[in-house]
Amino acid sequence: MQGLYYEEFEEGRRFEHALRRTVTEMDNTLFSALTHNPQPLHIDHHFSKTQTEFGQPLMNSFFTLGLMVGISVNDTTIGTTVANLGMTEVKFPAPVFHGDTLHIVTTVLSKRESKSRPEVGIVEFRHDAYNQDDTLVATCVRQAMMRKRPAE
Repeated sequence: MQGLYYEEFEEGRRFEHALRRTVTEMDNTLFSALTHNPQPLHIDHHFSKTQTEFGQPLMNSFFTLGLMVGISVNDTTIGTTVANLGMTEVKFPAPVFHGDTLHIVTTVLSKRESKSRPEVGIVEFRHDAYNQDDTLVATCVRQAMMRKRPAE
């Protein structure tokens, strides 16, 4: 499957991604271990139950961020991204717990020609993640360098 080229993105276009993902304790533990993050808030049930307001482990927010952007790729940028340039306005307005099912909405905020590379353009996306109750749990704005359609 080919992603969209720079020219195919339109400001204001929304993608409601069909792929949904239920996050698990294994996701949380493995991601935390792979990133050397020993935060008990993510991996220690006793700590989370007795010493946090949540009463259970929270999903690692960087896992949530990665999943949110990752789910968007298949419908938007697979094979057409040159590089991510940055992510801003990253927020986690509500917690994500083991067993939550996330769905993602991506909106094209803006696009512009590259000033230094005529074969690419810059597209700015907003990614929003919602849980099974349609509560917004994560959001970010991402700037990506996108390939232009090859000359025929």
